[in-house]
Amino acid sequence: MAGLVLSGLNLKPLNTKSLASSLPTKSFLKNQPRNTFLNLKTPKKTIFSKWVLNVSAPFKVPSLDEQESFNLDVFDAGVKPGFKLSDVRGAIPKHCWVKDPLRSMSYVVRDVAIVVGLAAFAGFVNSWFVWPLYWAAQGTMFWALFVLGHDCGHGSFSNNPKLNSVVGHLLHSSILVPYHGWRISHRTHHQNHGHVENDESWHPLSEKTFKSLDWITRTLRFTLPFPMLAYPFYLQDDCDTIFLMTFVFWLLQWNRSPGKTGSHFDPNSDLFNAVEKKDVLTSTICWTTMAALLVGLNFVVGPMQMLKLYGIPYWINVIWLDFVTYMHHHGHEDKLPWYRGKEWSYLRGGLTTIDRDYGWINNIHHDIGTHVIHHLFPQIPHYHLIEATEAAKPVLGKYYREPKKSWPLPFHLIGELITSLKKDHYVSDTGDVLYYQTDPKLSGKNFVKSCAKVVKDKSARTDVD
Repeated sequence: MAGLVLSGLNLKPLNTKSLASSLPTKSFLKNQPRNTFLNLKTPKKTIFSKWVLNVSAPFKVPSLDEQESFNLDVFDAGVKPGFKLSDVRGAIPKHCWVKDPLRSMSYVVRDVAIVVGLAAFAGFVNSWFVWPLYWAAQGTMFWALFVLGHDCGHGSFSNNPKLNSVVGHLLHSSILVPYHGWRISHRTHHQNHGHVENDESWHPLSEKTFKSLDWITRTLRFTLPFPMLAYPFYLQDDCDTIFLMTFVFWLLQWNRSPGKTGSHFDPNSDLFNAVEKKDVLTSTICWTTMAALLVGLNFVVGPMQMLKLYGIPYWINVIWLDFVTYMHHHGHEDKLPWYRGKEWSYLRGGLTTIDRDYGWINNIHHDIGTHVIHHLFPQIPHYHLIEATEAAKPVLGKYYREPKKSWPLPFHLIGELITSLKKDHYVSDTGDVLYYQTDPKLSGKNFVKSCAKVVKDKSARTDVD
């Protein structure tokens, strides 16, 4: 490829050997907005030293072919991949698709035994030194139960739909998840992953929807710890309005994201079709039965003991669920695209997901961190995901992003979570290949100032009245 540069008034071909060194470096690109304009000037020391040419040209990320030919360390994840879904599927060994119900059940037995053992030990010792350790461990095990129920929902647990349904209901109902209601909406998430409007889980808000949110909702949605614990209801007026909120996992069941309606408990919800109503009703009955059992246990062992044994571990489980699912779709150091319209495809949407390393937790929560292959092929059992991922890497190429190695516990991901919440706020209302944009006014300090201003204004109005 030949380039042309202006030298005086003559056009001369650029030496192609120097082309790679003359293009922007990776560090330069990372510090530039997406629509950077480069100002090019001719050298001052020419016979036309008083003449300066200013050219404003929008910077364009090189195509994959150009990146390879120039050997640039630059990659745009929004470029259409040169391989097909069938190519990725073909690279995965056939035995990775085999589901072993006995092996799957062994994980259920293991996890349930640990849950029962932890509860029995903590209840017997009943020491305030032990309780915090119990909460962390048991909450993590509740999350592990969720992942196994999640596998039942995908059908990767076994080839027997009845077995999947029974085990899924027992596991998910025990941690207050409506199995079929969640299973169906999660299926929608997988079928539309990476689609701005049609995705069901942690999808971005459009700029119009984002700006329509009241200031408290907008702030709390992106300020820790609230996204990991709660989505606020839309508030009416001022800080003295009764602040109604329910925790994020409950809201994902009772109330969907802004702009979407439907309950995971209601068979008549627009989340479900007519054939699925019976399944949803069954799961709602199971959930209600478990909730009634927990209420009854409060009268047997006491509310405080139930809070310590079940309540706090439940919310630790919720934090794990929100944390893991968010980080599988956000927080990478490179901007990853979202799609709409004709630019979206199942393959391109799945390639925007991110693998994560959780250290010691990988085995405990059944390697759910191997998320790219799971999203593309949710039928693969969790105990084959690592091998399947390794086999698919040569096909995926740069579209696969190696996860950062974790310490025994994944504290490194907390920083990436915080960074993402500060930057990933909304996407444009137009365009089909989209990247998160940032609201510069969104910060904890601005929230405090805004709240203080509202309280001050309210007090001033009260004084006038």
